[in-house]
Amino acid sequence: MKTYRHLFFDLDHTLWDFEKNADETLRHLYALHDFARYGFPVEEFIARYSEVNHALWRMYQANKISQQELRDIRFVRSLHKLGVPEAEVPAQISAQFTDILPLKSAVFPYCHEVLDYLQGKYTLHLITNGFQDVQHIKLASSQLTDYFQEVVTSESSGCLKPDRRIFEHALERAGTTARESLMIGDNLECDVLGAYNAGIDQVYFNPAQRRHSAEVTYEISCLSELKGFL
Repeated sequence: MKTYRHLFFDLDHTLWDFEKNADETLRHLYALHDFARYGFPVEEFIARYSEVNHALWRMYQANKISQQELRDIRFVRSLHKLGVPEAEVPAQISAQFTDILPLKSAVFPYCHEVLDYLQGKYTLHLITNGFQDVQHIKLASSQLTDYFQEVVTSESSGCLKPDRRIFEHALERAGTTARESLMIGDNLECDVLGAYNAGIDQVYFNPAQRRHSAEVTYEISCLSELKGFL
């Protein structure tokens, strides 16, 4: 087994529970704007938003749309699918979502316990495609800030995962090499393949235990499993 010195984590869907935090935020916005008057339940609102947001994020990660376009489009498109006329979509809803979501604090089970354990043995960093203006708020809200030495975002590096350049930029920022590093993330393409292409070993965090055919260095379904080999 290699001797790792630096661990690089993804944030959303790996440590910070994006789905749970987004669910709480969307329920708040549904009530705030009285979307029930249009006849669709909050569960359908959340489902449509999730569907649209994931599709737009794939476009953003492929450099087909900008950050601002993603933010501008996602609620208009989601609510249009639910029968809300574009003219009746609240103009401020995207900004409200962006303001409220990062203040949520849900993390995956054993997150702090595992980071406490790892912090004593390794230098920890983050590599995230999330927007820089909200990622640091998320870290503070969930009491994760102090664990990480370097927080590398797509905006600070000028490229998005899985582009190998963001991983190379992170290695340079951390003052380490690919051989001494390990990437932990939930996305097979962005985290696992991206790290592989940069020569970095990977841990695929797969809490839903989705079937796949990708070759990964390690695979876990719970963060606590990291203590078994690190």
